[in-house]
Amino acid sequence: MTVTGYLADFSLPELFQLLEQGNKTGLLTICTLTDKTSIDRHNHHIWFSQGQIVAAGNSLDQQGLMRLIAQRGWMGDRAVSRLAQSCQIQTPLGLCLKNQGVLTAEQLKLLFYTQVMRQVCALFALTDGWFQFDPKAPLPSAEMTGLIATATDVTLAGLRALKDWAALDEKLPDPSSALVSVVESKPNLRLNPNEWQVWEFTNGTMAIKDIAQQLNLPVAKTQQIAFRLIVTGLAEEMPLITAPPASSFDLDEPEALAHSPIPGTTAGAAPISQSFLQNLVGFLKGKV
Repeated sequence: MTVTGYLADFSLPELFQLLEQGNKTGLLTICTLTDKTSIDRHNHHIWFSQGQIVAAGNSLDQQGLMRLIAQRGWMGDRAVSRLAQSCQIQTPLGLCLKNQGVLTAEQLKLLFYTQVMRQVCALFALTDGWFQFDPKAPLPSAEMTGLIATATDVTLAGLRALKDWAALDEKLPDPSSALVSVVESKPNLRLNPNEWQVWEFTNGTMAIKDIAQQLNLPVAKTQQIAFRLIVTGLAEEMPLITAPPASSFDLDEPEALAHSPIPGTTAGAAPISQSFLQNLVGFLKGKV
């Protein structure tokens, strides 16, 4: 089923997380406008295979990778096109050219970085846009290098490089919220030093603003780091729960409770029976 929506409602990091966790295969198209009054639409296409990103481009003409190779001066468009015709069906063009000795492994990495990492990471700065995911779209072998990247790795790279967080400001966790880990062991992701520091506080006992003070980081930057941990599936935002002072409610002193005013009652109200209070305290003790 084709899924559509707006980035203002469902951000690109959240969308990537959904596609990766669902092991989705298909084509994600993001449509933007040059400005609010323009009808000049710009489409960005990202192909997924089992939740991993395999290619990206600005058109569907199956010529993007060939143009990149020609721009690098490694081979002309016509030569690449002729060699592509000899490739087996559904074999990534980049891998086919490498097997023929036309491209090296390092050249494939550079192509993939330019085609996928650079293009896709730039999309995280979009303030709005319309997206569509088509699970029936075929994978474009002519646009594929044969290399892949997890959506999580691309998300981390894109958010780390993001300078203007205006597009994601409303998605950031609240400074008064806490973080709790959703993984049982130490993350396998390559976190940077600040991300590791914030990760150490994912036990739900400290507010993000207090984590920032503890680490001597700006609150906004700590929120951004927390958001990265959240959208990469390492942590969740949760309300900070603080325990009341012990003196405010002592389960071992039913006598004191009996003589304490009950909210919503007056001094002239009927007294609460001692036996009821003892039963209530016993029930609460049993639940602790």
